Amino acid sequence: MSTVEIEEKSVEEAIETACQRLNLSADQLEIEIVSQGSSGIFGIGTRKAKILVSPKESGDDASLEEAREILENILAHIQVPTTVQATWAEDRIKLDISSNGSGLLIGKRGQTLQSLQLIVNKIYNRQASKKAHIVVDTENYRERRRKALTEVALNLGNRAKKSGKPAASSPLSSHDRRIIHLALKNDRKVRTQSKGDGALRKVVVFPVRKEHSGEKQTTSRNS
Repeated sequence: MSTVEIEEKSVEEAIETACQRLNLSADQLEIEIVSQGSSGIFGIGTRKAKILVSPKESGDDASLEEAREILENILAHIQVPTTVQATWAEDRIKLDISSNGSGLLIGKRGQTLQSLQLIVNKIYNRQASKKAHIVVDTENYRERRRKALTEVALNLGNRAKKSGKPAASSPLSSHDRRIIHLALKNDRKVRTQSKGDGALRKVVVFPVRKEHSGEKQTTSRNS
C-alpha cells in the first residue's frame, strides 16, 4: 500500500483517521508528521495538521503458517469440518475459513467471527516475533456486512435530513459503529455520535442546521 496523506485539525485526529481508514492500530503504521497545524488568531490563519502514513512492512510465509495453525487449533474444538487459507492482504494477514457451517462460525451479526479474530490476534501477537494484524473471514462475510451497514448508514442519514430529527441505529459492535461513522463522515448535512452503554451502544445520526453545516463534525472517537 502506498503512502496516504491525511489532514485534520490536530495530529491526534489525523492519526485516528488514519487508523480508521486503514483499519490498523497506530503502532502498525509508519507515521511522518508533515505539519503540526495551527489554530491561528481569532480563527484567521488556521492551518490543518498533516501526516503521511503507510502500513509497516508485513512478514513472510512463516507468519502466515503460524497464524493459520492458531486458528486451526481453535476450530478443531468445533464439530464442523473446516479448512483455513492464509494470505497477505496488503499489510494484514487474512485467514479465510471454508466450511459448510459458516452460519455457526459467523454468529449473530458476526459476533462469533469477531471473537475468533480477537482471540487469534491476541495469541499470535503474544508469541510471534513480528507483530501483525489478522483478519478472520468466511464466505466474504466482512465485505457483505460492510456493504449492508453502509446502506443502513445512508438510510439513517436520509431519514434524519428529511425529518429534521435524529435517527438511531440498532445496537452495534464498535467495529460496526465505525463503519456507520465513516459512511457518513463526508455528508456535511448530518453528524454522527455513538450513544448508550455496553452492548446497547448505537449510532445516532443528527441533522445539521444550514447555518452550522460548515462546522459539521463526525464523532467516532470511543465508538
